[in-house]
Amino acid sequence: MAKQGVAVLGSTGSIGTQTLQVVRHLGLAVEALAGHNNMMLLARQVSEFEPRLAVTATAQKAMELKKLLQEEGSWMPEIMYGMEGYKLAATMGSAGTVVAAISGVAGLEPVLAAAKAGKRIALSNKESLVVGGQLVCAMAEAHGASIIPVDSEHSAIFQCLGGRTVTTAGTSRGVAAETARQTCGTVRRLILTASGGPFRGFTEKQLAAIGPKEALMHPTWTMGKKVTIDSATLMNKGLEVIEAHWLFQVPLARIQVVVHPQSIIHSMVEFIDGPILAQMGQPDMRQPIQVALTWPRRLKGCSNYLNFMQAKELTFEEPDYQLFPCLKLAYEALKIGGTMPAVLNGANERAVEAFLAGRISFLDIPRKISQAMEAHQVVAKPKLADLLGACEEGMNGVSWK
Repeated sequence: MAKQGVAVLGSTGSIGTQTLQVVRHLGLAVEALAGHNNMMLLARQVSEFEPRLAVTATAQKAMELKKLLQEEGSWMPEIMYGMEGYKLAATMGSAGTVVAAISGVAGLEPVLAAAKAGKRIALSNKESLVVGGQLVCAMAEAHGASIIPVDSEHSAIFQCLGGRTVTTAGTSRGVAAETARQTCGTVRRLILTASGGPFRGFTEKQLAAIGPKEALMHPTWTMGKKVTIDSATLMNKGLEVIEAHWLFQVPLARIQVVVHPQSIIHSMVEFIDGPILAQMGQPDMRQPIQVALTWPRRLKGCSNYLNFMQAKELTFEEPDYQLFPCLKLAYEALKIGGTMPAVLNGANERAVEAFLAGRISFLDIPRKISQAMEAHQVVAKPKLADLLGACEEGMNGVSWK
């Protein structure tokens, strides 16, 4: 495969490090790396991949990175920090593909910048669509950008639809856009699968006793702390419902969540004439990452193949909306629309922080989010400032102790 320039935003996180495994396997050129606080890891990544630009969260971290690279006698890229650095990494002319793996709402502005620059966006940062889905999709359409999902569930749907969606490379304008809309018009249901997290089948009394250590032990996937807690509360699946709505332009009523503990079927598409297509594979994020980097080409991957003899059974069940109300809250936020999903997202980010710090209980997470949503006055047609303000309101609008 001919080398292409890639920028990896969030390179020191779980998705970022797995992306670089795929990049190494494919032999792609890395133009920019953007990390957060782990400067030791970012320095090792810079030394190996020799990007033109490296970005950190703060000026102090930038100085720390520069010192580490000087001490090692390593490759010295341009070093920037903060949001302007992240946006520059997302728009570099030499990087045709931007992997958006920054955690939380902090990923929204870099994704918007990449969309405005007409980039191919390998999207892992679901919060950018949860908070600003309409803005991001409109920006992508206006500038011919490609949005290819990295989340395993959305990658599965993307593959089942043959890549023909309204926010995908080459399908956002003109005749191709109409073809994409016709394809989505043949869909009866999008079926997102969920592992159920580590507490599937627990009682309310058992959930009340859950601490951060238990919640961070996911039975199937290896992920960052925030998304692991979201998986335990089923908020992750709620955020994915909102993301799927924007990515595939399918109404909320036609998006269903099914618990599938084995995580072999990553999601399904049911068509209006009855057939269902399912995408299956090992629970390994390197597979959807590679799809996002190489689509429509298929190249040999670096993860294991699925052995059906070891996959003894595939089971499915309804989510428990009473014990895991975060999923229901996400449906409600999308149904209300406007700035409400941003409030949901902000409150959830702060709730996860508070839970991990031991300030609130596991069952307090949905309670606090619900309080923030009830207190919010919705802006029906928000601009970026409204969305960021609503997210901030969700973070700070209730007591977190």
